[in-house]
Amino acid sequence: MILGIGTDLANIDRIQGTLDRFGDRFRNRVFTPLEQDKAERRRDVAGTYAKRWAAKEACSKALGTGLRMGIAWKDMSVSNLPTGQPVMALTGWAAERLAEMTPDGYEATVHVSLTDDHPWAQAFVVIEANPLGASAPRMAQRPGKRRT
Repeated sequence: MILGIGTDLANIDRIQGTLDRFGDRFRNRVFTPLEQDKAERRRDVAGTYAKRWAAKEACSKALGTGLRMGIAWKDMSVSNLPTGQPVMALTGWAAERLAEMTPDGYEATVHVSLTDDHPWAQAFVVIEANPLGASAPRMAQRPGKRRT
């Protein structure tokens, strides 16, 4: 079942301006050390930060709160799997809010999708709850192909 959906659109040039003006003060207030390491290694530093900014905004919307009610920017952190797929980890008040919204007997998963096309960065977040112990859905088998 879907517990929440959020989206956000961030202007990469605006994020670059904020980085230029506030530097580490901005980075340290909004982004975890892991997010900063990722962004600073990328060719498009501002674009990487903008996508993560948008993901945090989208996640706060999916949690039903926006960035108020005690959620801190660093309570939501974007990292990537080895495949490159982005994943969102929640801590602090964001994790507490997620636990509150998750029905008993269910486990929540936060899905995140990021994209950018200068000057825009966009994120979508979907929070899904599945019954505890439920196996992941199997992919449909193509006709004429057998699984081994």
